Amino acid sequence: MSGAKCVSQFLRFGYFPTIAVGVNGLAIAAIFSDQAPTTVAIEILACMAFALAFSFAAERVIPYNREWNVSHGDVSRDLTHFLVNESMSIFPLLAIPIFVTAMPTANLGFWPTGWPLVLQLLSALLIFDLAQTLFHQLSHVWTPLWRLHAVHHQVERMYGLNGILKHPVYQVLSSIVSLTPLVLLGAPKEFSLVLAFLSFTQLLIQHSNTDHAMGPLRNVFATAVVHRFHHLRGTAGDVNFALFFSFYDRLFGNAFYEDRDLNSVDIGLAEPGYPVSWWGQMLAPFRKIA
Repeated sequence: MSGAKCVSQFLRFGYFPTIAVGVNGLAIAAIFSDQAPTTVAIEILACMAFALAFSFAAERVIPYNREWNVSHGDVSRDLTHFLVNESMSIFPLLAIPIFVTAMPTANLGFWPTGWPLVLQLLSALLIFDLAQTLFHQLSHVWTPLWRLHAVHHQVERMYGLNGILKHPVYQVLSSIVSLTPLVLLGAPKEFSLVLAFLSFTQLLIQHSNTDHAMGPLRNVFATAVVHRFHHLRGTAGDVNFALFFSFYDRLFGNAFYEDRDLNSVDIGLAEPGYPVSWWGQMLAPFRKIA
């Protein structure tokens, strides 16, 4: 087997575990270490940079759709979304601990602190993803939320940067809704940072233009293999809402998968003339309300 073939095969089967286990594991280890906050921040940023570089490289080696590797005039806009929203993710991380400090009775003290850390993290992820899934589903049926969420669906291709393409108001609301149950249960404050990082890598995985193999595991993990169908044009995309675990979609009857290739004509908004610039997308939800 040639070297290029070996690399392709590794990426097909190793793309998801490399990020989901390797990169996430390093970030979690840094967050729960006894290192100085500055050192932890540098290590987390390094993990983010590696995840981005690895994912973008994989998109070139094992592309799902080669045409989606070509810019549609959207790179600068998507980079702006990325920088703004990753900065905005700091808000709920700071605001929720302040809220809990101001209202100590909000902590119900139910968190299983005696469990092994791995089980605590898995429990947090399951609770977080359940809240995310329900909020995401609500955003497709409740008009005020859809106006904010529609920004995420105005895409002509799917690639790594699509994941963080969100309206900042929606980003903050989604984070608060998903993190608040954990805060009320008394989860350690470090968990909010862990979940913020895991959300970053998972959104990268979900929207990557990679032909990575999942097999039956697509029924467990919500990677791009199933999430692409969420971006089908119009109401056909009212499926596969989960961020991490696709079995939530099966539980709520929203799971969908077909063995077929998607193209740019298959995805996006049914609404014509939706703004494509960053500023236009920031104003669009409020112009519709006015």
